[in-house]
Amino acid sequence: MATDEAKRAHTDRMIAETIRNRQQREQGYREQALKIYPWICGRCAREFTRENVHQLTVHHRDHNHDNNPKDGSNWELLCIYCHDNEHARELDAEAARRAGAAEGGPAGARATSQPFADLKELLARRGR
Repeated sequence: MATDEAKRAHTDRMIAETIRNRQQREQGYREQALKIYPWICGRCAREFTRENVHQLTVHHRDHNHDNNPKDGSNWELLCIYCHDNEHARELDAEAARRAGAAEGGPAGARATSQPFADLKELLARRGR
């Protein structure tokens, strides 16, 4: 019983430390990005003020949160809604790649239907 509690306490400490480290790292590049860029969402162009700047997030263009060049070239400011949308689109694209690979097709397989294949013939018949 004591070892379970010790393991749980150790896990809790590690999780808390990981969260604390991430928050410190984020605070550093967020503050830098807010100094470099205007407080405008890079997607929807919503403008932010001191009252609502907490809704403005830093998006890493290459999706690597450890890639934080001082010039901000890997960052863009996005509102929380556009940021969520950006990551959802990335997840959707990954799911589509996996689905294509699971079906035996190439990753990122495209639709194969040709809805206008007979259009020329249909138009020719209609014109008669």
